[in-house]
Amino acid sequence: MSARALPWLTLTVLWLAGCAVGPDYRRPAALGTNAAPAAFGGAVTITNAGDWKPAEPAAGVARGAWWELFGDAELNRLERLAAVGNQQLAVAAARFEQSRAEVNVARADLFPHVSVDPAYTRQRTSQNQPFLGKPAGVSATYNVFTFPLDASWEPDLWGRVRRQTESARAQLAASADDLAAARLAVEAELATDYFTLRSLDAEYALLEKTVTAYRLSLELTRNRRRGGIASDLDVSQAETQLRATEAQLPAVDLQRINLRHALATLCGQAATGFVLAGSTNAMSAAPLIPPSLPSELLERRPDIAAAERRMAAANAAVGVAQTAFYPRLVINGLAGFQSVSASTWFDWPSRLWAVGPALQFPLFTGGRNRAQLAAARAAYDETVAAYRATVLTAFQEVEDQLAAQRLLAAQLTAENAALAAAQHTLEISQNRYRSGLVTYLEVVTAQSAALSGERTVVQLHAERLAASVALTKALGGGWTTGPVLR
Repeated sequence: MSARALPWLTLTVLWLAGCAVGPDYRRPAALGTNAAPAAFGGAVTITNAGDWKPAEPAAGVARGAWWELFGDAELNRLERLAAVGNQQLAVAAARFEQSRAEVNVARADLFPHVSVDPAYTRQRTSQNQPFLGKPAGVSATYNVFTFPLDASWEPDLWGRVRRQTESARAQLAASADDLAAARLAVEAELATDYFTLRSLDAEYALLEKTVTAYRLSLELTRNRRRGGIASDLDVSQAETQLRATEAQLPAVDLQRINLRHALATLCGQAATGFVLAGSTNAMSAAPLIPPSLPSELLERRPDIAAAERRMAAANAAVGVAQTAFYPRLVINGLAGFQSVSASTWFDWPSRLWAVGPALQFPLFTGGRNRAQLAAARAAYDETVAAYRATVLTAFQEVEDQLAAQRLLAAQLTAENAALAAAQHTLEISQNRYRSGLVTYLEVVTAQSAALSGERTVVQLHAERLAASVALTKALGGGWTTGPVLR
């Protein structure tokens, strides 16, 4: 090659290196051809719903310590423990570091690869091959000392390496979003388990208080029986009511123990010896939901952001598959020393070198390249469908939890009224029994209704708290965009 042609070859290589085959990534519409709903069905309007952007996931927006909305110091402590000790988060963090390293792996092909392979061999030639002037029929034994420096570089003419790097970076972003999703899931699961445990604590305390009251009722009934006022049936019914209520205590306690163990695991601690701060059995109040919610809240859900980044990675993979149809240019170089004697191994006359390009062009691959391209395009279509399914699921989850907030609040109001009526009925039945107007069966019935109502109220309050946690998770970590939710 002449020196005059070398600059033109260099310019051609640089021009081709600026090209990258394959489709450039453009975010598809989040809901396809369907329009985003103007408002949630839970009587909460989406601000700017008509301007819902096709897809601008923003999982990196600060969510803050959303659990502080509930004003529970023990919950705050547990969330801090889980943030540093939860092993699911450790797994997600390790996967993120893997993806970070994969970006560097993909970028490495942009640069020349150089290796050194020093070697020593001793060999004997065939008698039927002349060597170093020896005639045929005479063999030769000699040493070979080599110190080669091999270098190779493939100019990224069609953007294969750049598309690989683009895909790896998108996967890295998806891994970061997966880590955020795992963190949000752990936070929500811990909060839900904690509120359920506090509800069971309240139920257990209620049962203990009820057992104490039933013991007093049984003693009163026995005294009335001794005085000839009550019957053996009344005593038996009072004792049955007491024993049946006592039998419920171990079942509730078992649920409490299981939840404490689950909280220990979420916090990254052994269940043995894990304790919670003492509870006053006072349940936290459910936070108030604002009357309107901005549509951007759903965009910061980490699962939506991860799905969007996987679309970008799959789109780049299509470009990588397309580069298989183009020729590949590899420039190889070799330099080093070679000698048959160790004493002259690194002498200047022992030097050797070689340099030259190699062009590879795919003439026939049995349809493999086309099949790989078709597979890459199908994989991209899969990520688009998965992304849109994630967005639809997000709308569904928000709808579900808004409906739960509204209907559970109505149910709790009705249940409180029913409990007040049941307690009033119990008071009347007890007075009628003391007056000898009714049997103890009426008291037992009223007691069962009152206890059932009290337990239902406690459980509904816990369900409302759990629904608030689920709504927070569905919105990607709360309904404000500030660093700390207040």
